Amino acid sequence: MNALHRDMPVTGGEPFDLQALTRALLESALNAIMDEQADMACEGGANSRNGYRERGLVTPAGKITLRIPKLRCGTYFPEGMLERYSRADKAVAAAVAEMYANGVSTRKVERIAQRMGIDRLSSSQVSRICKRLDAEVAALRAREFDMAMPYLFLDAAYVKCRREGRVQSAGAVTAIAVGADGVRRVVGLSAIDTETYAGWLGFCRDLRMRGVGGVKCVTSDAHEGLRRAIAECFPGAAWQRCIAHLERNVCSMLPSKRQRKAAGKVMQAVFAQEDPAMVRAAYHAAIDAISSFSQAAAGLLEDAECDALAYLPFPAEHRRRIRTNNVQERTNREIKRRTRAVQVFPSVESMIRLVGAVMAECDEDWSCRHAIASMDLPEKAAAPEPAIGEEAAAMAERLVLVAMESAGMPGKAA
Repeated sequence: MNALHRDMPVTGGEPFDLQALTRALLESALNAIMDEQADMACEGGANSRNGYRERGLVTPAGKITLRIPKLRCGTYFPEGMLERYSRADKAVAAAVAEMYANGVSTRKVERIAQRMGIDRLSSSQVSRICKRLDAEVAALRAREFDMAMPYLFLDAAYVKCRREGRVQSAGAVTAIAVGADGVRRVVGLSAIDTETYAGWLGFCRDLRMRGVGGVKCVTSDAHEGLRRAIAECFPGAAWQRCIAHLERNVCSMLPSKRQRKAAGKVMQAVFAQEDPAMVRAAYHAAIDAISSFSQAAAGLLEDAECDALAYLPFPAEHRRRIRTNNVQERTNREIKRRTRAVQVFPSVESMIRLVGAVMAECDEDWSCRHAIASMDLPEKAAAPEPAIGEEAAAMAERLVLVAMESAGMPGKAA
């Protein structure tokens, strides 16, 4: 208690410094506990005290100085209070790691720490503290699954990091699946060369090894290496070409802004239809309409028909979710937002650390929600769709015509 009174801040009539009082109380209490533990270790005369060694510790109240007792025989360390080789307590480390995972740069974390009364917390210390995220990210990347994953979504986000002394664009690939319970999960995360088939093949094989099976439909963009890897690792699964990516690809081939707007309106009208037969009829009408702008764009749309409409045989309540890669697009936007503060990662490992923290947060959020849909999938394939009749074809032509007129492009759809 005398030590406590000695360390208490004196105000002298000035405004009371509550943070200084908190530091004094914390420092005195911890030092008193360590003295008591050291005295208990020396009971019976088998050992004796041999002075102190001082060690600084960063806490939420600021930096304090601990006086750790030394013993003549053996060593004493307050295992329950401190971590070896750490200069920041768990609360500060958790706060720093959380700020980093939310896209706050290490320099900004240092400035925030100074406002908290922590006089020195360098960017290198922040980086070391953030390595605490590695265990959580490693567990996310290594976990295994024992249920079917009917729907799988694959995509990549590109960020800059240093490799071999040069700044390069690195692909952080992620896999999100909807399980048989209807809950979304992060099932894969890695950094690969997304331009090669081998990179995607290794990633997909890792998913299979960890129990990602029972896949009925895989949704992604039309990267050739990715398509080959999906066909090899998930045989029997349908491949759904993301219709949002397809729309962008078609519009990028058109020369004028008005044509791009009209094509976008037409494709949106096509995929707004619910009846599978009507979707196919409108798709064919869209090909005819876009051919008046560009034969190449119409050819792309025609070649992609099978993959763009792969979602139609699945249950009606699932179609809107599996026909696009929107779930991946949203997580990629969050990754870009969080990584923008870093600009260039010093290594691939640091990039995986932050991207993994973002994905772990998404995974936890999804696990707290209800199932997105009933997953009672039919065991047998759906019956083939009937041929498109003249009435459906006429309705589809009118639908496309109205869409083009809404974009300021009057004329016949065909």
